[in-house]
Amino acid sequence: MSPADDTLAMLRDSLARYLADHHDVEARRALLADPRRGAPLWRGLARDLGLLGASFPESLGGFGGTLADALSLLETLGERLAAEPYLSTVAIAGDALARAGGERAREAIGAIVDGRAVIAFAHDEPHRPADARALRSTLARRGAGFVLAGRKSVVTCAPWATHLLVSAGDGAGGTSLALVDADAPGIVRRDVRTLDGGWASELRFDDVAVPAAHLVGEPGEALEPLERALDVGALAVCFESLGTMRRLMADTIAYANQRRQFGVPIASFQALQHRIVDMHLAFEQARALTRAAAASIDAAPASRAAAVSSAKVIASRACRVVGQGAVQVHGGMGMTDELALGHYFRRATAIELEFGTVARHLRRIDRLAG
Repeated sequence: MSPADDTLAMLRDSLARYLADHHDVEARRALLADPRRGAPLWRGLARDLGLLGASFPESLGGFGGTLADALSLLETLGERLAAEPYLSTVAIAGDALARAGGERAREAIGAIVDGRAVIAFAHDEPHRPADARALRSTLARRGAGFVLAGRKSVVTCAPWATHLLVSAGDGAGGTSLALVDADAPGIVRRDVRTLDGGWASELRFDDVAVPAAHLVGEPGEALEPLERALDVGALAVCFESLGTMRRLMADTIAYANQRRQFGVPIASFQALQHRIVDMHLAFEQARALTRAAAASIDAAPASRAAAVSSAKVIASRACRVVGQGAVQVHGGMGMTDELALGHYFRRATAIELEFGTVARHLRRIDRLAG
């Protein structure tokens, strides 16, 4: 391994040990009991590990790593169901801010690194696909600044976010990104439960004043940065899924070796062996495609899009194979809230839908190939 690989491996080992001591399913259940409780684990990652700066350049207070480093850490976080809000704050918003530059971006990244900022990515809109070119939310110029209006749906991390990275159109075919204070006047928030037991928010922006300095990049020219942010998000949940699936398989193999029927472990049954092999093959395919896509994240937009969509299709399908296989081996108790496996299964199911379904990414691949 290169020195950079050694550093990343040490970071992942430190993170795994920290999560083993500070975060499990019971801790997650307690944390999610109240959407406004905040993110104490987040502060620990910054204060105790200094982990939130791993992917930022040293000039911004980071370790000099890359986006690929941030994505790789999501695999470890996914293994403990602890990817939020790292995914939206560091991987998506952090990458967009670092690429945009400017004083506001530097201040925001500094707040991310020391754990003061939690940024939710507000892009999806009610009854509309996650498409960068079909936004109903608007960011209109007013005086020296702008006014934000519209609605966003299923904004994960929003209940405890300090900032929102919001996508909007300008009414003239342009697209903008803005970093908005989560408590800015005119923002109406309704918290909702998600499929995997977490929390998200439905947001309404009623003519929210946005200073010009809070735009990420130039007004009306954020289509390419937004498309990259969506690809980063899709690839991020692919990496998270690897950790989630690894835990599902480990728990399933342990249970199959422990559970006995007809006087022998059920792991000796050929039908279950075939099922576990199918799970393993699906996982390995997802891991290979996900890591290949990470190597293409800075490629030309069309190449990046094809690689990311391919990885998302395979990872989503693998989540289904691994998740359903794990539940079926465990029987009915695999779906219970008391068993850790039930939480991982629900998260794997949610990942299938986040940042584009299999059908949507297949259509994108077909469009790119044509």
